[in-house]
Amino acid sequence: MKIRFGTSGWRAIIADEFTFGNVRRITESICRYLKESHPAARRLIVGNDSRFMGEKFADVAAEIAADKGYKVFVCDGETPTPAISHAIRHTGAAGGINFTASHNPPEYQGIKFSTSDGAPALPEVTGRIEKLIEARASLDDAAGGESSAFDPKPDYLEDLTSKIRFGEISSAKPRLAYDPLWGTGRGYLDTLLKENGAVVQTLHDWRDVTFGGLSPEPGDKQLVELKRLVIENELDLGLATDGDGDRFGVIDSNGELITPNQLIALLADYLSESRGWNEGIARSVATSHLVDRVADARGLKLYETPVGFKFIGELINKDEIILGGEESAGLSIKGHYPEKDGLLACLLAVEAVASRGASLTEQLNELTQRVGTLFSERIGVRLTPEIAKSLPEILSREPDEIGGRKIESLNRTDGVKFLFGNGSWMLMRPSGTEPLVRIYAESEDKNDLEVLLEQGRRYLLG
Repeated sequence: MKIRFGTSGWRAIIADEFTFGNVRRITESICRYLKESHPAARRLIVGNDSRFMGEKFADVAAEIAADKGYKVFVCDGETPTPAISHAIRHTGAAGGINFTASHNPPEYQGIKFSTSDGAPALPEVTGRIEKLIEARASLDDAAGGESSAFDPKPDYLEDLTSKIRFGEISSAKPRLAYDPLWGTGRGYLDTLLKENGAVVQTLHDWRDVTFGGLSPEPGDKQLVELKRLVIENELDLGLATDGDGDRFGVIDSNGELITPNQLIALLADYLSESRGWNEGIARSVATSHLVDRVADARGLKLYETPVGFKFIGELINKDEIILGGEESAGLSIKGHYPEKDGLLACLLAVEAVASRGASLTEQLNELTQRVGTLFSERIGVRLTPEIAKSLPEILSREPDEIGGRKIESLNRTDGVKFLFGNGSWMLMRPSGTEPLVRIYAESEDKNDLEVLLEQGRRYLLG
């Protein structure tokens, strides 16, 4: 079978394609890649999230890497992805192998490789690793390797503490709820908040490899209990992170979800104001143009990237942005790691509420009064075999209009994006793993947004 890395590593169903044999193949190829690219490097981080068999897969990877001469630091217990990124940088490691399938359903497992800067590996790196896997290139054992456990938690929490204004939080004494969705954020985010004056109630703060029978994704469907807890106890905020802690979910005091698009724009505005930072703001091609309006209002440069946080991570590494975000609930900021961090996003949301003395909904209303309102949505369109076959031709077209709506310009950064007038746009982006196209759209009018999505669906299906 061919192993292909997606936007966040390689994922597959446990005991189907995700096997110990494939873990060995991938780990050995990563080690071979590191020997090519960083011949003097000898340190490697290995970690895992809360998924079934994660520790066993991590142990196998650590054993392989140690046999190849690496000094392997194995994270002691389930570890959030951003904590692994911090550990890579903190220890000066050549890279990190992280066993996580993020927010995928429970039957999935995955391998995510991060480079020495703590960032998700870029396509040219994973492409080389794929070729080494396919060639079944072997690597001789080497002396000097060893594997040892270490705890990345204290250093990671200390680093988060240096980036959040906890004095504001301590003074406000916010009343919060936190749902780690049975994932790795438990004992991290709640601990840090409690130590800094917040009152925190927790949900699902134990390990469950089935994630309650749901995908551990912090969206509306998964956060029903969190919403109820916030409303019934009149809390200031409800916070959530996904299975490996790199994505966020935030419920405001009214029990409503603040969408990732909204929170990214709000926090970009807040950081520009509170920190006085004047670098740019980055968003993926699928993320709301509300971010563009914040950048314009604050006099900041706007960067648009393909989908995949690794591209935003490049801009963070270059100190070119104050914040970068994706509509799929990924976010990081200036001076942080080039990896999305759901715990950081939640902490910044708490800080913004404490500092401004206003709910996120109130802040969002004030922001949209300044820059205007935009409504965003995403749908998935399943394709028949016939349409799937003709999809490349459909997406290569350059129509003048869709559904009578004039197209002002086309953007092919990732998929095809149609830009219309009055702030509306639509992106069509094929799935890399199934016969499905995701349609993202945005409009100043909520009813028009529904019409736009239907026009996009008809354009695809004919």
